[in-house]
Amino acid sequence: MTTQQVSDAELAGQPAAYWTGIAYEALIAYTRARQAEKGYTQPQFWLLRNLSENDISPDGEGMTIPELRDAMTSYIRPEDDLAAEAEVLLERGWLTRDAEDRLWLTEEGEQARVNLARNAPAIRAALHEGIDDADYVTTLKVLQQMIRNAGGTAA
Repeated sequence: MTTQQVSDAELAGQPAAYWTGIAYEALIAYTRARQAEKGYTQPQFWLLRNLSENDISPDGEGMTIPELRDAMTSYIRPEDDLAAEAEVLLERGWLTRDAEDRLWLTEEGEQARVNLARNAPAIRAALHEGIDDADYVTTLKVLQQMIRNAGGTAA
């Protein structure tokens, strides 16, 4: 397959929505493949993070699957089955379930979250290879402005 060089003028006329969609799918696929190589899934990591008072959870309180799904609504993918992912974590002893069907992070689960988080820098480094921080920041600022221009909210 040959790669055709596209001029800056041609790139400027291409739709950002197309390229952001392609980028999103490629970045998610890459991240999930690296996590799978280490024996876990992205949704499993999110479950641990959302239940940890040392991470996303404000209080470390248990949550039901619907509550967790609501908490993850901005980044969970349609194919992610949180109930099935939670079952794996329950089997590993990283979560427990109480009588109200709330999931709780165990000490082993907290240690697993800490250990799994150590994989993130290598994934980020691989994805950012050849991209200096100034270019990355500029790209994000441009995307945030486009989001605002489209009527969305950019954090």
